[in-house]
Amino acid sequence: ERIAASKPTAETRLVEEKPAAAVEPKIEESVEKEVVPESQAEAAPDMVIDRAAEARAWRSFFGSILKVDYPQAATSILEFLAYQYGFKSLIWLESFNGTFETAAAFGEMKGRKVRLGLNPDDERLVEAANNDMPLVLGEKSAAAKRVMHLFTIGVGDEISAAIAILDEIDASETKRQIVRICQSLAPQLEILRLRSEVARRETLTNAVRAFSTSLKKVDSEDVWLNLTQIAAEMLSAERASLMLYDERSERFELKAMIGSVGDLADDDELGTRVAKVVFERGDAALISDVSKTDLPEVTVRRYRTNSFLSCPIKVGSRSLGVMNFTDRSDGSAFDKNSLKLFLAIAPQLAIAIDRAMLKDMAGEFETLSVTDALTGLLNRRYIEARLLEEVKRSNRHGFPMSFMMLDVDHFKTYNDQFGHPAGDDALRLVAHVIRETLRGADVAARFGGEEFSILLPQTTSEEAAAIAERIRHNIEQTRFEHRVVTSSIGVASCSAELCVSADLVGAADKALYEAKRKGRNRVQAFEGLVKK
Repeated sequence: ERIAASKPTAETRLVEEKPAAAVEPKIEESVEKEVVPESQAEAAPDMVIDRAAEARAWRSFFGSILKVDYPQAATSILEFLAYQYGFKSLIWLESFNGTFETAAAFGEMKGRKVRLGLNPDDERLVEAANNDMPLVLGEKSAAAKRVMHLFTIGVGDEISAAIAILDEIDASETKRQIVRICQSLAPQLEILRLRSEVARRETLTNAVRAFSTSLKKVDSEDVWLNLTQIAAEMLSAERASLMLYDERSERFELKAMIGSVGDLADDDELGTRVAKVVFERGDAALISDVSKTDLPEVTVRRYRTNSFLSCPIKVGSRSLGVMNFTDRSDGSAFDKNSLKLFLAIAPQLAIAIDRAMLKDMAGEFETLSVTDALTGLLNRRYIEARLLEEVKRSNRHGFPMSFMMLDVDHFKTYNDQFGHPAGDDALRLVAHVIRETLRGADVAARFGGEEFSILLPQTTSEEAAAIAERIRHNIEQTRFEHRVVTSSIGVASCSAELCVSADLVGAADKALYEAKRKGRNRVQAFEGLVKK
């Protein structure tokens, strides 16, 4: 009975590669014997000799399996089956992340990457493992003639691997023989697999420990670059990039890039190729040779190799972004071990990235909480806290310091005559003039309504008066949409008698009131009021 398999998915097409030239197996001549059913043995004594030689060859081969590692054993088994039965298309499939993927291939399938859409727990696989016939998969198309015979390998109901043969196998006895071979090899292969798994886990454990130690040394100032650098070093990648997804703009934002000769930040198509697919599906893309896929070659980046690895960054089911790697230092292609290594460090990496994102977000929220939404200047809450700090510093070190209050003249009539939207535009323009006139260390804030306040650290009363006059003049000379806009400014400076934050604000406010009383559009120093 043929069981229809689903058509290749987009994910399969992403990793499938063109076949390379077939490689002839190297098997000893002594094992090339025809398999003779037992019923024919009595009538053909020479065939009995052939079967005995074949049995000795198999026993010798089985005995040699434990002397090699698991990947080499898988390749040897494929070559042996190909030579014994004349097969031309064989694949060794490994259970990985809930599916089966190519671990080794022979003949026409060599160099191709195939992902089989079957879960290792699929009842059909378990049934095939306990029967004497393989699972047969075919395409849904009625015109398709090629089928895949799947011979499972495992202990009990746990299927760890499978041999896929794409050649025609008409003889039921041949199928049974291969099933028996797989069943005989399974215990030995399980030992090799467990040895390999133990070694791999030990390697991963050491890698995770080293990665964790490296994370503790990450500089918060260059957190994105440091995280990318550490991950790249773990995977021996000379080039890597970290792209995080901005939900507001619905685009990827390049956070860090190492080893690149191009400017990815200016790439309008950033993340629209592989990264978008990886991000949306939450599955990594492991490409051993991009030239053998339907993906566009990125030769403009002048990558040294054609292999790359693109992995999603996830916290639980939430995707944060994608990390990409290319150009391994030894020139080799990324493989499953590369992906497994990334998956081992991925949880810690994702948490570190999530924390950094939250810290950035907290910084944005903190900025918003002390920023005036209309003008973009700081707000009264911030200026009062900062003023208290500067007063303490001035008292401690004897530094001069000044503070000014600014009021837009006749602003109520501007609003009444031209409307509140026009009034808002006028306030934004006044804020812009203030910002452009001040020095880098000066701090401007919207104090409330049409009032602005300005803190001038380490500034004498004379210097403050000069700065205030420049602000007043620049506002008066600025072209507003409806009419000329002017301002009145009151200035107060720290002195032996006056250097308490509340008193400084009160003094500047009194000076502002005096400037307005004298006719507006002028600067008034509190020091002048005291002298009078």
